[in-house]
Amino acid sequence: MTTSTTSDDLAGLLLRRRQSVYVPEGTARSAETDAAVVVLEAELADRGHLLTGPLRRALTALGPADLAATGRKLLADVDALMGSDRTHTPLFARFPDEIPYQHAYDRFTATVVAHLAAQPHQPCMNCAGTKAPVRALAPCAHLLCADCHRKEQDWGCCDECCVWYACPICEQRYETDGPTDPWLDSGAGLGGDGGPVLRALRLAEPGEAAAELAALLARRTPLSPQDHDDLVLLLGHTDRAHAADWLPASIPLRENKALALAPLLDLPETRALVGRYADTATDVLRILVVRSGGDPDLLEPPRLRGLPRPVRRELLGLLDRLDFARLAEDMARHPRAWKRVGELLHPFEGAHRHARVALAFAVLRETRLDDGALGEVLLTEAARHDGVRLAGDRLRVVTWQGRVEEALGRWDTTAAAGLLRARPGELLRRLDLLLARSGSATLPEPVGEALAHALPRTAPGPLLGAYGQLRIRSVPWHRRVFFPRGRVTKAYAVEDHRPPLPSRVAGRAAELIEAEAVRRLTAREGERYDVAVLDASLADLPVPFAERASAASLVAVPRGSSLPMPADSETVRLFLHWTQPKGTRVDLDLSVALYDGLWRFIGHCDYTHLEYAGGAARHSGDLTSAPAPHGATEYLDLDLPRLASTGVRFVVPAVISYNDVPFDELPDAFAGFMAVKGKERAVYDPRTVRQRFDLGGDAKLRVPMIVDLRTRHAWWADVTLATAGIDHDVWRYRKQIGRLGNDLLDTFQPRGRATLWDLACWTAAARTDGEVYVRGRGHVLWGYRRAADEPRADFALRIRDGWEPDVLRAEPALAGRRTLLALLHGELAGAQDVASGTAYRLYPGPVDAAPLERITAGDLAAWLAPVG
Repeated sequence: MTTSTTSDDLAGLLLRRRQSVYVPEGTARSAETDAAVVVLEAELADRGHLLTGPLRRALTALGPADLAATGRKLLADVDALMGSDRTHTPLFARFPDEIPYQHAYDRFTATVVAHLAAQPHQPCMNCAGTKAPVRALAPCAHLLCADCHRKEQDWGCCDECCVWYACPICEQRYETDGPTDPWLDSGAGLGGDGGPVLRALRLAEPGEAAAELAALLARRTPLSPQDHDDLVLLLGHTDRAHAADWLPASIPLRENKALALAPLLDLPETRALVGRYADTATDVLRILVVRSGGDPDLLEPPRLRGLPRPVRRELLGLLDRLDFARLAEDMARHPRAWKRVGELLHPFEGAHRHARVALAFAVLRETRLDDGALGEVLLTEAARHDGVRLAGDRLRVVTWQGRVEEALGRWDTTAAAGLLRARPGELLRRLDLLLARSGSATLPEPVGEALAHALPRTAPGPLLGAYGQLRIRSVPWHRRVFFPRGRVTKAYAVEDHRPPLPSRVAGRAAELIEAEAVRRLTAREGERYDVAVLDASLADLPVPFAERASAASLVAVPRGSSLPMPADSETVRLFLHWTQPKGTRVDLDLSVALYDGLWRFIGHCDYTHLEYAGGAARHSGDLTSAPAPHGATEYLDLDLPRLASTGVRFVVPAVISYNDVPFDELPDAFAGFMAVKGKERAVYDPRTVRQRFDLGGDAKLRVPMIVDLRTRHAWWADVTLATAGIDHDVWRYRKQIGRLGNDLLDTFQPRGRATLWDLACWTAAARTDGEVYVRGRGHVLWGYRRAADEPRADFALRIRDGWEPDVLRAEPALAGRRTLLALLHGELAGAQDVASGTAYRLYPGPVDAAPLERITAGDLAAWLAPVG
């Protein structure tokens, strides 16, 4: 792979995904660059970011011109990441050509002191850990933990002499009048009220872009739009002529496969690779769609580009090697697109060379047979395949799907299970229906046998989907919510008339799935761990689903997650920013709909009602256009305790396009929320941003979350609502929003999906040979140790269900050990001392700079891939 990490887009990608910064080599350190880096530190601190020691030293080694370019780009990327580039104007507009050094020095110091006073658990700039106490050195204000200070201090000859100490971050030496504590009087360690934690930026290592590409290509769950765009960007920086050198042995996700292979189809030296990876007809269709500028999701196939003769021969040969039944079935799923492909491939020319492909197209096109050579070839080939019959002068195929539907239609679960065992994923998707139609009070033998055969072969998605459903199918539901596949997430609900499954049936099937998950994780080759630390709050985060239509966001929160809202002392400030296209006026509105505990509408706050309940909700005012370059921004402040005191239970924010312009027609549009103190002036402060998400898709009304004031939690929804007509506002859609909120919470609250907590417990039990610690069950960690003869599935059950712990500890012993972390917030004492390991976290924090491999929720699910 060609790691052209000097490109602007790749630099932003590494910052967003890894909090790492690429810095070119330099050997021109000078007083001027030292001063310029101080200014850069002050600017970054204003944005809630810190430079770690290696990154700072790399920057100070640059010449003035390189430092200016690198610094400007870093600030621009941080602003873009936090959403502040649209409105933020740097204090030092001519940085670093003119450097008000002392002003920047004082400003950086004041910013660090303010952060320490609000939240003492900030990252150490030397080791990136959060071991207490983390203090600011005087006078440079660089954050250092006590352990790093003891390691780095360099005292003079004796206690009576003049002594000095050195800051390991900026490498400055400071003289003192004698033995002294070098800490700045910052108020750190006096307690805090939960302010934001600064994000530590680290120096990018060679090959990080290649590592991100490999991780995305290895994913087994659908990519979010942001991950999709990142993959396209990374693939654009690869050496296509030498694709065999960087392509992995397999690409599990078929959409990823199409993105990687489409550019190789037209290169003679790489064309053969397409046949090595594409093993279904739909793979071929996706590749042709991507080659023509479309998206591999096949939702809106573009007009396909023509194919040169060598490419046609390659694809016809590839298709002819496929099983005919699967080939015909795949074509039937996308008939219009395949008919267009047939116009490009000319399958009837020389049909005797590719008779199987010709037969599949004849069935698809309902081609009339004649007495010519083509008819003879087609009839001869049809005789070789079961299920192909002649109806008049046309050929028909009875598909596998048709036989399954027929068996289920007559409630013949034995026949249906026999058919479904051949396709493990389909069996797991229909397991609920099979169990319901069997009418048995125990797990039916035919279904049990089919399940035992299918489980070791099932992909992670169907496995986790079936497990989540089975956990709640013994309880009656009132409404079922569906999220149909599409470019934007829509939800619709129907009454659930299904009788609940017997608890023994659902429970036994779920146990089999859980045991299979632990078996796979135990058998999979990879790193074993000496210790694991898990957050019990991961039970509030479901495994990501419907990711293809998720909004690109600052924090990748899975839909259906329940997350705590800011503390009582803080106001939730919603924000909306947009820019309209040239020649089109666009009026977006930021609004909230308010409901009581029975989901009865009791009020709203928007441009028509700027205040609710004397300021419990307050709108900043209506902007009706957003011309470039500045656009428009609206704010809406929510005082959650005051709202609760007025009888409000549910708060539903909404972003609405008043004049019916779809979000995807806007060059720039995003929203989110901040946590601010009281009635602070409405400025866009990136340090306080808790979530930011893009507005996109063919939609005019988006509901990002639902806030429950009784529990002080927000349920991440990320759904759109259908609209009609023009002049949209929240009052007009109050009933639809209320029904949507009620249905979504009825779906999210029972936790009818596998969670990241399930995945974390299975992984820790299967791959950890020492202690497993759980935090979030009190003020201490609950520790578990597996007995020598204890099955790992039983060990996972003890951890997940909160059985009596084997040991209680104030903090885990991580020093020098291989460690697995699965955390909600990336903060953990001692993380910098681990030897190696793996970390998942939802929110960034100091553990990002620890010597651990960062993984995503999708990577956790991918570890459940079939083994053996």
